[in-house]
Order: sequence, then structure tokens, then C-alpha cells
Amino acid sequence: MTDLLDTPIQLSEALVARYHAQGFLRLPGLLSPDEVARHGEEITRLTLALNTQTAPLEDRTTYDRAFLQVMNLWRRSEAVRRFVFGKRLAGVAAQLLGVPRVRLYHDQSLYKEPSGGMTPAHADQYYWPFASDRCVTAWVPLQPVPLEMGPLAFFSASHREAFGRDLEISDESERRISQAMHSRGYPLDEAPYALGDVSFHGGWTFHRAGANQSDQPRSVMTMIYMDADMVVASPTNGMQQNDLAQWLPGLAPGMKAASELNPVL
Repeated sequence: MTDLLDTPIQLSEALVARYHAQGFLRLPGLLSPDEVARHGEEITRLTLALNTQTAPLEDRTTYDRAFLQVMNLWRRSEAVRRFVFGKRLAGVAAQLLGVPRVRLYHDQSLYKEPSGGMTPAHADQYYWPFASDRCVTAWVPLQPVPLEMGPLAFFSASHREAFGRDLEISDESERRISQAMHSRGYPLDEAPYALGDVSFHGGWTFHRAGANQSDQPRSVMTMIYMDADMVVASPTNGMQQNDLAQWLPGLAPGMKAASELNPVL
């Protein structure tokens, strides 16, 4: 069953304009709660099975306390592949980026354990060796996310801000970016998610998430989409070098970002 996963949706001009003004867009009820819950069971099962983090929370770094994470689950399960390759979400991504087609960069399961720590403020594109900013991440919670579970929150319009783009996710990025965003007038947009809600945010949009103060895990699936004609850029830091080797295997700067791991969706 595909339900809404492959059912196209046409965004209004107003919604696309809101995305470009804010750097993110929340779309309530974009997916069926039943289909998200059904696929979420498999995504969560694989995340827990493949995760290699064994240290107790109190012995981890701030980053490792934020969540357990596993990438490219689409290669591990046909059910997850159908979810990740869904044309509805990919179509929204293409409309927001203003391109005819998008490729998958990679998927990323994020599992914030009960009492898991906050996700420090950061911008994702710090990690990506891309020649343009035509990339967007879909954040799909696999259960409702009330405020006490740490929903993803965005500094509105911060994708225009240059400060902080050289900071990897850390205690320092949380302190310096949050302080800069508040002082420069970028309000933090924080709202709970219902099951079926999806948000999209650009690579340079600064965002964070609070700690999971509940006794239930917060399980989320994300898909990172890029312009199908994206070109690989020369890495500017060690993280981008690692990403180039892992998620764009066999490619070099100047080539189209189209390895076997980056299908057009």
C-alpha cells in the first residue's frame, strides 16, 4: 500500500513564498498518520538494531546524547525504501527548490531516547560538499512530538545569516548561534508536531531541538533532497570530506552529485 506516499500535491505560491521567506515550511497532515506509524515501526526497529552507541547517556558527548542515528536505511529494507522514495515528499522538495527533479542525498533516522539531550543549534549545509544551496531536508516524526519531547525548532529567516556557518554541531554552536540569532532578531519558531505533519528546511536554516523530557522515545525519519543537477564542491572541512566519501562515493569536485546512492526521486 502506498496511501499518500506517492500521491502528488501542488503547493500554492503562498506556501512556496513562505518557505523562501522563512527558510522552512511546516505542512500539517501531509502524510497519513496510519502510513507513517506503519513505516515508523520498521524504521525504529532497524535504527535500534543497527545503532552502535552503547554508552549510557551520562557518559556521552552533547552530540551523542541528542539522538541515536543511522543513515541510508532505504538500503536495508524494502518497506523503508518505499517510504524514503515516496514521490509526495520528493515532489514538495522539488517545488520548494524550484527545480524539476530532486535526488536523494541520504536518509537519516534520528532516535532521541527518553531523557535524551537537546540538539544544539546548527546549519546542516556545514556538512555537505555541495556547489549550491539547492537542498532541503524533510523532517518526519514517527509519533506525535509535543513540546516536552523536543520538536525541531527553526530560527525564522536565518538562512540569510552568514554568522555560524563555520560551526559544527556542539555546545559551542548552541551557545554562539542561539545568542546570535536572538540578538539579530531571528525568532525561534517552535511548535509541536502531530502524526502526519512534516517540515522542510533549507541547508543554511539554523535550527535546534530541545531535550526529550518525556519517558517515551522521539523517533524521526529525515530525507535530504538536492537538485538533480547538483554539482560536488571541493570540501571545506573534514566533515565534508567524510560526507563526500560516504554519501557520494566515487565522485570528485566538479562532477554531478549522482552516485549509485543518489537516485532521482
